Amino acid sequence: MSESFNMDNLPFSLLSAKEQALLNNNLDIAYFQKGETIIAAGEVPEGVFIVLKGKVGESDGSEALDKDAAAASVFVHYQDEDYFGGWSVLNGKAIHNFIAVEETICHVLPTRILMDLIHSNPLFADYFQQNLTAKREIVAQHSQNQDMAEFMLARIEDGTIREPLIVLEGTSIFEATRMMREMKADCVLAKKGNRYGMITGTDLLDAVIIKGLSLESDVSDIASYRLISTTPQDYLFNALIMMTQQQIERVVVMDGQELVGIVELTDVLSHFSSHSHVIGLRVERAETIEDLREASKGLTDLIKALISTGVKIRFTMELLAAMNGRILAKLFELVIPRDLKPHVCLIVMGSEGRGEQIMKTDQDNGLIFREGLEWPEMAAVMSKFSETLISFGFPPCPGNIMVSNPEWVNSTGGWANKLTKWSQKFDGESVMKLAIAVDGKPVAGNAALFKVARNAFLRTLRSNEIFFSHFAKASLNFDTPLTFFGNLKDKGMLDIKKGGIFPIVHGIRTMALEHRILETNTFKRIEALVEMDQMRKKHGENIAEALSLFVQIRLKHQIQRVEESKDGIDPTPNAIDLQRLNKLERDLLRDALRIVKDFKKHLASRYHIGS
Repeated sequence: MSESFNMDNLPFSLLSAKEQALLNNNLDIAYFQKGETIIAAGEVPEGVFIVLKGKVGESDGSEALDKDAAAASVFVHYQDEDYFGGWSVLNGKAIHNFIAVEETICHVLPTRILMDLIHSNPLFADYFQQNLTAKREIVAQHSQNQDMAEFMLARIEDGTIREPLIVLEGTSIFEATRMMREMKADCVLAKKGNRYGMITGTDLLDAVIIKGLSLESDVSDIASYRLISTTPQDYLFNALIMMTQQQIERVVVMDGQELVGIVELTDVLSHFSSHSHVIGLRVERAETIEDLREASKGLTDLIKALISTGVKIRFTMELLAAMNGRILAKLFELVIPRDLKPHVCLIVMGSEGRGEQIMKTDQDNGLIFREGLEWPEMAAVMSKFSETLISFGFPPCPGNIMVSNPEWVNSTGGWANKLTKWSQKFDGESVMKLAIAVDGKPVAGNAALFKVARNAFLRTLRSNEIFFSHFAKASLNFDTPLTFFGNLKDKGMLDIKKGGIFPIVHGIRTMALEHRILETNTFKRIEALVEMDQMRKKHGENIAEALSLFVQIRLKHQIQRVEESKDGIDPTPNAIDLQRLNKLERDLLRDALRIVKDFKKHLASRYHIGS
């Protein structure tokens, strides 16, 4: 064999030295002229082809094998050590055509040798199964950030649980305080019947100094029994998210009904290099809008720290959603008069409502107020709120979906009626407004107002096949970028939101709305659909992995553009520069886009959407 084969790339780097030698000794070289068919749809391929030089186009097997038709239907190209034909070999025959776009030289791994390697090496086999979940796990295990990623994804049971100080009902405040001092504990759990309640040092001080209770008072009477709990098997990172959301410094660890211990904020922070809770504390202590603006500036650095240390993109989204929610809630607190807060509710929608926004993009927010509320200054205060968010780095919404726009400021009944009206219209604008609105969630003020309006709308939404067919159709509005990706020949920009993210998000949103799932996060909606047997588990996992990949690649490009810009603003947040993708990213992106294409076919069939 005259040309050497590169074993450094996945999946061939997964092979042992003996297996690599077997591969090398059995590789062939094949030459193809421009326009020559390498694998034809319906045929049994001779093996896996690895491009050494040139370019190969994969096209729909339903197309005729003439050059013009094949060129028009190409949806992906292979070049520069890309491999193709693996799925065709495992399937027994090809369902697509593979044609040389230009003069091409390929290494050929015979089917017999491929099957031997698959049987001897499980990781190699998983990578060839076209399972995106398995591929991403393999990549994570073999990435440069492996050690840090494992460190960041430590579980709570991995040595971070503290044994709690427990006292029984009837223990005095004096005795509990003495025991806390002796044990050097900053909290105590009081057992009252079958319940546990928490008392902190601050609680003891307030009880004696503020409330004037006797030192002989029963400490269990001042305990808080609404404990925030987690499990030993949960991720430590989730505990950090929980503490950030709930604005607390400790969570109780429960294994079923059994108390295991307590996880303290200091223990969690010792595992992380990011300063998420420091930012959170600055947000909570902000007394002026300027204080809050300064605190919010640390979010971009936090994002970079999380990504660089290998934290899974879903966890990053959850933490950042919690941080953004706290910033909005604090600004709401600073701007809204105190006596009006029980009568209004600030909601966030779109990606913010789903908890899937990372870098600051445009605002999507609204206000729901109590029926009959008289507040003459409402419009002026809402305008100030939007303007202040812009000064924080949250760009204005191009569609003007902000509290400064009266259309998005409604009474509870008005909001429910507006959603119902949109659901009864089938024009594009109504569908998209409804899509944004049903992702809404409350972040500040009286959350009950939002729930009343949401539930009133859901009661009016019946199992209407015509509505869901029109609503789901938006998922198919944009072409899957496999064609776009291939025709650009690895040059130009790809809109990953239109081609990958939106079809998944809106398709899952439609299914969730159909089944009255109240979760707004796409990943949690997928989990709920799987639990309801409305989606196969493997199908759900692949869709979730595809969405994670799209968000991760988009975020990488966003960070690059922000760092390269003079003003720190990314003018094209959804654009993927194909020339900046490495071979592995292109391989994973291709697999993920195939999942999107299949999901869109499923939606078209499920909701009877014509072409």
